Formats: sequence, C-alpha cells, structure tokens
Amino acid sequence: MSSGITSDLLAILGTFAASWLLTGRVLAYLRRRAILDHPNDRSSHSIPTPRGGGWGVMLTLLLAWALVALTTDGGLRVLPILIGAAALMAVSWMDDRRGLGPAPRFLAQIAAVAAGLTALPADGLVFQGLLPLWADRLVAAVGWLWFVNLFNFMDGIDGLAGSEAAAIGAGLALVVAVGGLDPAYGLYGLAAAGAAMGFLVWNWHPAKLFMGDVGSVPLGFTLGWLLLAVAASGLWAAALLVPAYFLADATFTLLRRLAEGKKVWQAHREHFYQKATQRGRSHAQVVRLVLALNVALLALAVVSVLLGAASGWTVLPAGAAAIVLLLALLARPVRAAA
Repeated sequence: MSSGITSDLLAILGTFAASWLLTGRVLAYLRRRAILDHPNDRSSHSIPTPRGGGWGVMLTLLLAWALVALTTDGGLRVLPILIGAAALMAVSWMDDRRGLGPAPRFLAQIAAVAAGLTALPADGLVFQGLLPLWADRLVAAVGWLWFVNLFNFMDGIDGLAGSEAAAIGAGLALVVAVGGLDPAYGLYGLAAAGAAMGFLVWNWHPAKLFMGDVGSVPLGFTLGWLLLAVAASGLWAAALLVPAYFLADATFTLLRRLAEGKKVWQAHREHFYQKATQRGRSHAQVVRLVLALNVALLALAVVSVLLGAASGWTVLPAGAAAIVLLLALLARPVRAAA
C-alpha cells in the first residue's frame, strides 16, 4: 500500500517539478528566438506571446511514461504510443514554425493512431462487444483522431487545455484505482496531470507562453489512448464522462459550423468557451467553471464504476445535463457592474 502511494506521489510531484522547470527553459529559448504567436482576428490574446510551451509538457510526459513502462509489467505495450507522440511532436513543431497543410498533419495523425491501436488491451473491446473486433477498432480509431483534433481546437484561451489535461489525467488515475485496473494506467494518468500542472504555472491567465500544436496534438493523442484503454478495460462510462466537456463543446461547435456551411478546418472563435470570453468573462473565470464541471463529471464517473458497467446508461444523462447547464451559462452575457 505504502509503495503504491509513494509511486503515485513521485509520478505527480516529480512530473510537476520537471515540467515547471523545463517549460521555464523552453520559454527562455522561445523568447531568444522570437518564436511568437501574433494576435489576429481569430485570437483570444492581444499581445505577441511565445508559442511552443508544449515541449516542456510532452518531454516530461514521454520520459515519465517511459519510466513507468520500464518499471511495470507489459512495459513494451506503450512503446507505439511513445513513438507516435514523438512523431506528432516533430510534425506539429514544423506546423507551429512554418505552417503545414491539413494533409500532412492528418496523415501523420492517422499513422500514429493506426500504430497506437496495437497498444490497446488485446482482449478488450472499447464498445463492450457491441461491435466485432475489426469494427470496434475502426470506430475507436475515428474517435481517437477526433479527440486529437478537438484537443487542439480547444486550446484557445489561457489555462484551458492544461487544466483539462490535468483533470483527465488525475480523473483517470482515480477511476483506475476505484475500478481496480492495471496500476500502470493510474501512473500514466498522474504523470500526465503533473506535467500539465507544471505547464499551467506559466500558462495561467495572463499566460507567459502558449502550448502550441507541438503540445496540444501529442497531448490529445496520449490522453486519447489512455481513455480508450480504460474503456476497453470495462470502464467505458467513466472514460466517456471524464473528458465530456471537451467532447461536447468541440462536437457541438463542429456540427453547428457544418450546418452553417462553414469551412470546419479553419481556425475560428466560435467555441462556447471562446464566446464566453467575448461576452465578458475572463480566461480564468471560464477555466474555473470548466474545472467545477470536471469535478462533477469525475464524481459521476466514480459512481458509474462503483455501481458497475450496467449503470453507465443511468449515469450518463446526469453528466449530459451538467454539460448543458455549463454551456448555457457560458452562452450568457456577463452583466457589467453598475
């Protein structure tokens, strides 16, 4: 018991410290090289800000996950995830620096996800037997690709993507512990949470630097694998509830833009969280509201684990109602002080 607690503390505190220090070094490098995100009509910031802080998050996460893999049974299982994330970092950094078209970005994501499918539990079905294995993996791959991209889309205001990564990582660690799954999954979650929180020291509003695609794309990839692995291990409802806010905001916005005939692959400021800042809420206020929702969603996820797999369909409506309430709140203008 004490050994497990020690490992958990090392995973989250060690990655927090490493990410905080490394992100600070990355910030100094970005400033020296003047690698900046300049404001435009789709931005949520008003001054040029260094972009590329995701290096600090992801280098910390990949090293921590490699250490977890080496010290737990079945360590080679996560190797395709580490390689895929590293490849996505390289492609995304090129996109951050020079700008790539959608085709090379998407092809790299497809390749990483295809390789990453081999890292899912061999005897586990993400959709709990509703689909044959080949269809289960195909639909999981499509969902994984969407999660990678939506995580990138949702990295649009100070502190949001880092906070969501921390909430997903820590939330999955708790779900794994309550559900009695492979402890390695919990360590992966805690390491991701620690790395994200170390980055948040620098990215909380007003942000000193931004994550950039070099962070948001591979972070979405690694967290997507962890969510699918937990779902394939039987805790499908919990794996759906923990990231549900990001899933809902990004998906509703995509469907709305499709219905309006807009180019969905172009950058925009139409997500609920972005509109909330346009209507008078600060970045920090929006992120705090999302974190409050995440706590409620995590509580429901734990309830679904305690009640058993069959309870998912009864717990999910409560999660959906909580999300709708938050989206409605974000859509309301903030009254100016008298």
